[in-house]
This record gives sequence, C-alpha cells and structure tokens, in this order.
Amino acid sequence: MFDFLRFTGLFFITAIAEIVGCYLPWLVLTQGRPVWWLLPAAASLAAFAWLLTLHPSAAGRTYAAYGGVYVVVALLWLWRVDGVMPTRWDLVGGAICLAGMAIIALQPRAAS
Repeated sequence: MFDFLRFTGLFFITAIAEIVGCYLPWLVLTQGRPVWWLLPAAASLAAFAWLLTLHPSAAGRTYAAYGGVYVVVALLWLWRVDGVMPTRWDLVGGAICLAGMAIIALQPRAAS
C-alpha cells in the first residue's frame, strides 16, 4: 500500500509539473504575460519528463496510469487556479479516472 501511495504522490507532482509547463506559455500567448515566463515553463516541462522516469513500471503503463491522476490534478487546477468549481460530473469522471489508474497500477505482477 505504501508503494501505491508513494507513486500516486509522485504522479501528482508530475502532473503539476506538466500543467505548469503548459499553463505558463498559455498565459504568455493569451494573456500577454512576459515572454521570460517561457523559461520556467521549459524547466517545468523538463522536470515533468524527468519525473516520469522515476516510476518503476514500463513507460506505456506509467503513462496510462498517470493519465488518471493528471485528470484529477487538472480538475483541482480548474478549481484552485482558474476559480471554476468542478461539477458533479467532473468529480464523477475524476473518480472513474482514479479507479482506472488504481486498476492499472495495482494489477498482479508476474513473478520474476
């Protein structure tokens, strides 16, 4: 169970790095924010790529499981940063995504 909580937490940090890396350029391009904001955006996307390498399973499985956590973090971002309250449908969808992540991440492993 500890491993599950540890890599789920790592997924949350990974998702934040990805969202920040995409959100800052969006602000530059749509809100007229300073161009130098692209530098921390690039650093955040580099951190995102590095964080994905810290996950112990095959890359495809990591990306599939990560997707579920990413959806939930994006909904939290919607609420806390964009100031838009998620709907009950957002919450149900996020719960389904987390359930999918858990199924992928907690599947029985073949003995090595």
